[in-house]
Amino acid sequence: MSRRRTENDSEPGPVTSHVQVDRFGFLKQEHGNSPERFSKPRTTSSTDHDREERKVRKWRKMIGVGGSDWKHYVRRKPNVVRRRIRKGIPDCLRGLVWQLISGSRDLLLMNPGVYEQLVIYETSASELDIIRDISRTFPSHVFFQKRHGPGQRSLYNVLKAYSVYDRDVGYVQGMGFIAGLLLLYMSEEDAFWLLVALLKGAVHAPMEGLYHAGLPLVQQYLFQLESLVKELIPKLGEHFTQEMITPSMYASQWFITVFSYSFPFPLALRIWDVFLSEGVKIVFKVSLALLKYCQDELVKLPFEKLIHALKTFPEDAMNPDTLLPLAYPIKVSKRLEELKLEYEKNNAKPVQP
Repeated sequence: MSRRRTENDSEPGPVTSHVQVDRFGFLKQEHGNSPERFSKPRTTSSTDHDREERKVRKWRKMIGVGGSDWKHYVRRKPNVVRRRIRKGIPDCLRGLVWQLISGSRDLLLMNPGVYEQLVIYETSASELDIIRDISRTFPSHVFFQKRHGPGQRSLYNVLKAYSVYDRDVGYVQGMGFIAGLLLLYMSEEDAFWLLVALLKGAVHAPMEGLYHAGLPLVQQYLFQLESLVKELIPKLGEHFTQEMITPSMYASQWFITVFSYSFPFPLALRIWDVFLSEGVKIVFKVSLALLKYCQDELVKLPFEKLIHALKTFPEDAMNPDTLLPLAYPIKVSKRLEELKLEYEKNNAKPVQP
């Protein structure tokens, strides 16, 4: 992964020159808590390198200079685009492609100067909350390590700007991991508009309900997931019922941060590739695939061990090349819409006379 280097990147801080980092920038000495903790060291052969080079060339041809050919290619060959995204976007192009598939690049071009206005000239009621939480976002990543360093400043600016842009949502803690993930692949302004595209629904359904008071969209998603587990993984669903396990005990953060909080970083990136392209249904598909993959062990566990197991999945289950091919074929779109209507009916507020 490449970031534009600034003079601030070389400032002295807690990360010294002898500290090793993995290929994504997480400190190896904190491997136990790093999102990279399940990932094995890569040994790349010349064949692997050649294959990756061919993949990058294909993507560059598909995108065009600065994304100029993207929309045309998507219209002509949507199935090719979907297949390539599911195989993983090349890391060197990930930031640009995320902006193209999310619709955030268009928002940026239509709103020149808006981000600067929000950061410099506006004030937010959430500023103290944002400052308090900054150091909790990817604390083992070198970009966010230094107190008041470039990473933390960028994260503060993006979150503050959004809290002003959408005062109904303001700031909620889980937003930091999404903004932090985006900042590892793009500039502040680009990350801000991608956050806007996600929450306001530039391409897919708006997700701002994840962060409204009471987290209404999270509650809906948990209801839908619980129903799907009972229907598609009935043995595990019955065991969860017997042990009084609900999705709120293990899956809330999956939705609030789209797996960026607790999942291994290589897996989270691959999920985000598809999430930005196909929408939130991939979160349900991955959740179901993961639970199904682990169900033989999960059904043996009592409540306390079950809670622990649902937060510490085995290494093989966290391999994107194992998990994602199991997730993609799961059909959820129609059932999700039916369950959404059922949830809305069950939770409709009576009309006041």
